[in-house]
Order: sequence, then structure tokens, then C-alpha cells
Amino acid sequence: MDRWVRPIGRGWVVQGAVPGPDVDEFAEPEAVKRALAAAEGDTLLAAQHPARTPAALAAGLDVEAALPEARATLERLLTGHYRPETEFVAAYRIGEAIAGVLCLVDVRELTSASSHVKHTEEVYPEVVAERAAVLDGLGCATSAALLVPVGDGAELTAAVKEAASSADPDVSTVDRAGLAHELWVVRPGEMQERLLEAASASDLLVADGNHRVAAAAGSGQLLALITAGSQLEIRAINRVLLGTGRSAESLFAAWQEAGLEVAWSDDATPPSCPGTAVVLAGSRVLRVRLPGTDPLVIDHEVVEQTLLGSALGLDPDGPHIRPLLPGSPVPPDADAVVQLAPVPFETVRAVHAAGRRMPRKATYFTPKPRGGLVLARW
Repeated sequence: MDRWVRPIGRGWVVQGAVPGPDVDEFAEPEAVKRALAAAEGDTLLAAQHPARTPAALAAGLDVEAALPEARATLERLLTGHYRPETEFVAAYRIGEAIAGVLCLVDVRELTSASSHVKHTEEVYPEVVAERAAVLDGLGCATSAALLVPVGDGAELTAAVKEAASSADPDVSTVDRAGLAHELWVVRPGEMQERLLEAASASDLLVADGNHRVAAAAGSGQLLALITAGSQLEIRAINRVLLGTGRSAESLFAAWQEAGLEVAWSDDATPPSCPGTAVVLAGSRVLRVRLPGTDPLVIDHEVVEQTLLGSALGLDPDGPHIRPLLPGSPVPPDADAVVQLAPVPFETVRAVHAAGRRMPRKATYFTPKPRGGLVLARW
């Protein structure tokens, strides 16, 4: 049967800990460089970011020139830290609430209306190009995208829980938040068939990894964790203003002149519901009511187009605006931080149903699968 969700034909499962520093997939390039500079020995991070290793930076190598060493690093890691598996999927559990299946997903028709995998956000072309070059150069996926069914995914959750109840996990680790990540290798047989059938029961939305999904379109095969979205948490991704020269008073005046409802505030708490932005500018706090009544236009879009674009003349793709991920430190030279409410999951589904995409870096789904537990070739 020609499924669009299928087993990992040739892959590897980590033995012990993933080698190298534990850097989130969303880490800024400078954070990756710092982590690699402090690392000792071979690391999976060095294979994932070949042009950011100390040796590549010292030699001025681009991604293509740095790939031979990345391939050599990966081969050494496979020999010393992984065991091979064929034709398998993995039942994956995070804590007590998240259950999913780690497998390959066909993304060859990603841009067509018939594709079973749907982007939820726009992407940065340069990031996609770099990820695609590394993926093609390594010939191996080292981290998984997070996909959620458009449907409720109840049968998938039940199947994964059954697969995970029969024996001790093949891999067990704990992330920085203290959540346990466990996976069970499921080889060909009745349980694998049930998992694949449940995972392909409905179309899938990209919860995390829009860039990884786009980068995988060339090979057509995506390593993904498919899990029901109802148990996932969505956190807000804020926006940072850098190098604009704008003070709190300047921002207030510009937004007021643009006809926006803006007021000074003593409460720096981020908004919990859509419709408001809370802006931290130096020691001052501004609260801006976001205009618009279209439920499919999320706050991030209004902020980028109206507050920052029309009112301040800033290009959302330019150097003066940067996304700020949950838990990330505010740059010391930031002019302001625009705090936004998380996008409700119902809105994510509604935007998809309308055939639209949200702006880049709008949703932060958590918890995410840990990179490097399973590697996949095709």
C-alpha cells in the first residue's frame, strides 16, 4: 500500500544521550556558534550547523564547503552513539499527556492543494535554503517536525498509548523543562499498521518546523512526530525592535498619530487574550488596542503591518524587527519588546480551513520532540 505516512526505512536510534550541547532547534545562529565553541568532541549540533563550527568560521567556509566534515562527523556519531533500525516507527510519549508516532511523511506535493501536510506559517526563504542544503548534504534527517491532525487524533493517541504499555522504552531522557521523553521502537506488524493508519487518518498541520517541512520538499521525505494537538500548549512569540532609535514617547506619539488606541500602563504583564499588545520600552509600558475584526487576521499580522509597518515605517523582514521566543533573553540593545497573546489553537485551525497562513514565528507549540533521538535516511 502506497501510504503518505510510512515507516522509517533506514534509521538509527540513540544509545544513551544525544552527543553534544542541548541547544533548542529555534536557537539564534549566534547562540549555536557559542554552544559549538564551548563543545568538546563530536556533536550532533556540528552536523546540523556545519558552517557555524569554530573550524568552519575560522576558515570562512559556507555550508556547501563545510558539508564534507559534517558528513564525517555524522558517520562517527552513528558508529559510536546510535544503533541501526530498519522499517520501523516509534511510539513517542512526552510526560503523561502527549502521545504521538515518529515516522516519515511524504511532502512531495507540499505546494499543491492535494497535499496532506499544510503549512501554518510563512517561512524565511534563506532559512529554508540553508536547511535544505544541510539535509541534502547529509542525506539524513536529524530532527523531527511536529505535526497535528486536523481531526481530533483520538485513535492515534489510543494506539500510541497501547504501543507504549507493553515494555520498557527504548529511549528515555528528560528535557530542560523536566519533562520525560520516551520512545518505543515499533517494527513491522499489526501494531505498526495500526499506528500508521491512525497517523494518516486526516490531513496534518505543521505545529512546529515549518522551515524543516519546506526544506524536506526536495527529498520528499519528512521525519515527523504526529500527535493530537489538543494537549499541546501554544505560547506567544513576541517581537523585538532593534536599532530604530525609538523611545517610549516616540512610539506613543507615532501610534497615536496613526489613530491607534494607546495608553501608558503600570502593568507589564503580557496579554493573555488576543486584541491587545503590551509594549515594554525602557522603563515604560504601553498598552495598544489592536484594530480589526477579522478573526482570521491574528495579532502578529496586525502588529507587523499596522503598528510597525504603517505607523513606524519598518519592514517586518528587515533588520529592525526580530522574533523573541518564549524564555529567550531580551537583547540588551533592544528599543522595545511588543508582547502578544498566544494564538488559540482554534484560530490556527480556522486560518488553515480558510486556506491562509499566519505570519512567520507566530506560534510556539510545546512540548516539542527532542532532536537527535531518531535519525532517518531514505
